[in-house]
Amino acid sequence: MEVVNALGRRKAAIARVYVKEGSGKILINKRELETYFPSSLLQYVVRQPLNKLGVAEQYDITINLQGGGYKGQSEAARLGIARALVKIKPEDKSALRSEGFMTRDPREVERKKPGRPKARKRFQFSKR
Repeated sequence: MEVVNALGRRKAAIARVYVKEGSGKILINKRELETYFPSSLLQYVVRQPLNKLGVAEQYDITINLQGGGYKGQSEAARLGIARALVKIKPEDKSALRSEGFMTRDPREVERKKPGRPKARKRFQFSKR
């Protein structure tokens, strides 16, 4: 099997995912998953599509992550892995979609408006 690649995005994070047959090793920016994401919750988020299909030990995954924070990066990686798995085996798409792994979360940071301290916050109103 050749290398299958996919792209995952979330907020400001971009994950380029490369999947090939192997023993279940996940490398993120040339580091182990456990060292890149010390939090077990974020490790779980990255592994969700693999665990759902029961193929966690079948593929070696290399991920290049850029931008965003750790939460956005982990969810971008999850989307990229799910998309790559669908490229490998298209019949898995409905199972991943039912869990919400195939949907790109469209929520982004709202821009700051002029004359205000933040996007929606206003300065204190003074009647007199």
